[in-house]
Amino acid sequence: MCRISWRPVAVLAVLTCAAGCASHVDTRDQTVDKRAADATASEAASTAAELDRILLSEHRSEQNRARDVYRHPKETLLFFGIRPQMKVVEVWPEPGWYTEVIAPLLATGGRYYAAEPAPDPASPYVSAQLKAYQEKISARPDLYGSVVLTTFGPDSNEIAPPGSADLVVTFRNIHNWMAEGWAPQAFLSMYRALKPGGMLGVVEHRGKPGVPQDPQAKSGYVDEDYAIALIQGAGFKLVAKSEINANPKDTKDYEQGVWTLPPVYRLGKKDRERYAQIGESDRFTLKFVKPQ
Repeated sequence: MCRISWRPVAVLAVLTCAAGCASHVDTRDQTVDKRAADATASEAASTAAELDRILLSEHRSEQNRARDVYRHPKETLLFFGIRPQMKVVEVWPEPGWYTEVIAPLLATGGRYYAAEPAPDPASPYVSAQLKAYQEKISARPDLYGSVVLTTFGPDSNEIAPPGSADLVVTFRNIHNWMAEGWAPQAFLSMYRALKPGGMLGVVEHRGKPGVPQDPQAKSGYVDEDYAIALIQGAGFKLVAKSEINANPKDTKDYEQGVWTLPPVYRLGKKDRERYAQIGESDRFTLKFVKPQ
């Protein structure tokens, strides 16, 4: 009888101990998780406050500030997960609209790589853009003295030391690489620059759903699913999408493509007020990760 009555007690004791141990482990894990979440939230809040300060700083022109309402730089960079201590590559940054925001953020604790287009003596436009950008950097060493200039093109693959970058960002550039025929190679370069677990942030003019993608993107618009497949083809994994930079007013059917809209206004004065009311293009905003 003793053996029969002992077993339930023993089993109950074991179960009680196991439950207590599990509860103890869970509590500890929850505490660690909460501390990590609190630290992440604190870092994000601190970064947001610093971005607010930079966006209102005197080094940004009124003309550039006027674009904030369309480009949402604070929200976009926070979505990508930027932090002041990171190593960040911006691909084709000229004329430097985002450089004015990212470089000062990273000036003290991080590093900013500006991956410029390769020089092209046969192109007055490219030469002028590069010259203006480099003059911009040189004019304010207090803001841009730690900027590292690299080259990004079909024959220039090292935009940062391989496996070193925490974040690579590029804004409204995929259509350019498609037009030149080396978009897949472009994303392979970004993949090489990132460390495992590093992030890629992309903003691009979003094409009209249901319209077949022109492989050269001559209108400047790129189908979102097409872009995702292109980027995943380089090895990236899609993490998240955002509608931060969406614009439902954009009809995407203009005579001069996306450049009909501000800030380019390629048609000059023709219907300028109409295009001003539409604003800048509808854009997708995507975040990818280089898998561990």
